[in-house]
Amino acid sequence: MKTKILIKNGTVIDGTGNPRYTADILVEEDKIVKIGNISDEDGAEVIDASGLVAAPGFIDTHSHSDLQILVNPEVAPKVMQGITTEILGQDGISMAPLPVEYISPWRKNLAGLDGDSDKINWEYKNTEGYLKMLEEVKPGLNECYLVPHGNIRMEAMGLENRLPDEEELQKMRDITRREMEAGAIGLSTGLIYMPCAYSEAKEIIEMCKVVAEFDGNFVIHQRSEADTILESMEEVIKIGRESGVKIHYSHFKVCGKKNWDKIDKIIELLEKAEEEGIRVSFDQYPYVAGSTMLGVILPPWVHDGGTDKVLERLADHELRKKMVYDIEHGIPGWDNFVEFAGLNQIFVTSVKTKKNEDAVGLSLTQLGELRGKDPYEATFDLLLEEENAVGMVDFYGKEEHVKLFMKRPEMNACTDGLLGGKPHPRVFGAFPRILGKYVREENTFSLEDAIYKMTKKPATTFNIVNRGELREGNFADITIFNPETIIDKGTYTDPVQYPEGIEYVMINGKLTVAEGRHTSNRSGVVLRKKGTDVR
Repeated sequence: MKTKILIKNGTVIDGTGNPRYTADILVEEDKIVKIGNISDEDGAEVIDASGLVAAPGFIDTHSHSDLQILVNPEVAPKVMQGITTEILGQDGISMAPLPVEYISPWRKNLAGLDGDSDKINWEYKNTEGYLKMLEEVKPGLNECYLVPHGNIRMEAMGLENRLPDEEELQKMRDITRREMEAGAIGLSTGLIYMPCAYSEAKEIIEMCKVVAEFDGNFVIHQRSEADTILESMEEVIKIGRESGVKIHYSHFKVCGKKNWDKIDKIIELLEKAEEEGIRVSFDQYPYVAGSTMLGVILPPWVHDGGTDKVLERLADHELRKKMVYDIEHGIPGWDNFVEFAGLNQIFVTSVKTKKNEDAVGLSLTQLGELRGKDPYEATFDLLLEEENAVGMVDFYGKEEHVKLFMKRPEMNACTDGLLGGKPHPRVFGAFPRILGKYVREENTFSLEDAIYKMTKKPATTFNIVNRGELREGNFADITIFNPETIIDKGTYTDPVQYPEGIEYVMINGKLTVAEGRHTSNRSGVVLRKKGTDVR
């Protein structure tokens, strides 16, 4: 007998941007089989959705669950805010490919973003091996993977700060093709992270030419989101123009008060690219603070050669003086987090060892006070003792700009959530925050538009088929919420709080959240690039 669930009397917002309507939804096994006026169905579990909105499951296009999902496969912080699909492999540094000889240094490089664990077998080697591991743990939601530029570069030429020769460049093309054929949905890079930052546009263009053959996406944390953001965007547009790849900017924003006057020009560049026929999109989290690994505050030269070299330099007190000088005076083309946020507005979110757990939640200024040291010295000590595995939150922006970018047609929602320690509140509340704060309370845009930017828009951008829209025949990824109560609850000081208003979440026809509580069901699947589609 088929498993049936009948959702009755819900307000359907189907994800297309079309107006809402009242209807019933019948789910059989993992598919939506009927939407309309449906009489009671024999054997069906009935959900009364009166007063609730039934929408497609939300799609998180920038996630950092890559490692944690192997250890805690439920990924409850995502599912409890209505997310049913997420895209891993972000910022050019992630899990695969990973040659065996680089496991040790790469784990250290990755730890600040995605964490570390001895509970997994790190010898999976490539994207095919990693995706098989994901399938074996039975993930709590659907997973897609971008092949990261840094991992490709490491396999082709190691972690050195130099440009590739022609043989190495060909290796990068070949690795990119191999990983796309294994199911990666595109390529990511993070041009503030090592070793991606060592590259020039030519190298990226060559890899993107391969990705374009699959109609995959190039997802980029651009080289600058601050002083040189205009030059950075020109570089990205050049990559799109010369490779033919689809461009997707990660966590689109402008950092630092002194750069806010660049916003009109930034929008001009977006529109110019689209006029040229370059396909451009971006994602955004709805906060004025970001989160990444604390090591990004160090000048670029500190990172040459990988994490082990970083630690050597942090142990050298003369080099520490040079680090402070460069942070205080700046380096042309380098996004200086201390400059645009300030030591008092950068907060420690996670550490690896118990020794430094007292640092979590403190600003770098407060860390100095706690340790009885200059804040720079205290920060350098922390990074050294934790082997660079430290997360941070930094305040950089303005609400007005969050709303401006949110309303842009290129935008879709994301969390960009780092899961360790005391994380950024976006890990638990990004999507409900948009629906509660920006739709209901501030009327930034309509509920239909918001749902579109969470569902159909990202599905279309990334060629994810049969999801992102409530339509007969599509997979039953459905989020049911109360539009009058939905809101995020986490704060920067107390972020680990589930949102209000998410009543039911269905993933591939199975209830993962029921009456606001996690059911422990894990019914996600790994979605792979097959031809041009992701399914």
